[in-house]
Amino acid sequence: MAVRLPILCASSWGGFYLGIGLKLQDIPAFPHGLAGIFISGSASIGRNCVIFQQVTIGSNTLIDADDAGAPTIGDNCYIGAGAKIIGSVRVGDNCRIGANAVVYKDVPPNSTVVSGEMRIIPHEKIKDNHFYSRGLDGWRYWEDGGWKTASEDAAGICEAHFHFS
Repeated sequence: MAVRLPILCASSWGGFYLGIGLKLQDIPAFPHGLAGIFISGSASIGRNCVIFQQVTIGSNTLIDADDAGAPTIGDNCYIGAGAKIIGSVRVGDNCRIGANAVVYKDVPPNSTVVSGEMRIIPHEKIKDNHFYSRGLDGWRYWEDGGWKTASEDAAGICEAHFHFS
């Protein structure tokens, strides 16, 4: 069941826009808050997505455009800082959109899009696109609109990759 949100705007020091009619399958993780995020009211975002700051998921409203419409983002997608996803494009499940990448074509499931000229990199295995964070009670990840305790294997990987003083 999709969640529908009203228009949400904050002051100029931390403005964001989540359009009326936006379809969310659950609440995405916003690791750096909502600063600078713009999501069109006609967009659709799947479950367990991670969206970083300064991301635009916007409609193309030019009536003579071939890609008029809004993006559809699949489940388990990771959208890096400054990414722009524009028009009636579909981003498949388990995708990664790199920082500052501009997406204007469909992206197949299990792929990564990087900045510069858009390149699609297919993956043989599904990537773990969860957002992990170290809490007071250990490592956790965001899924289904809330925090879950990370497995021992995932916690070990997090400890090996992220160093805290």
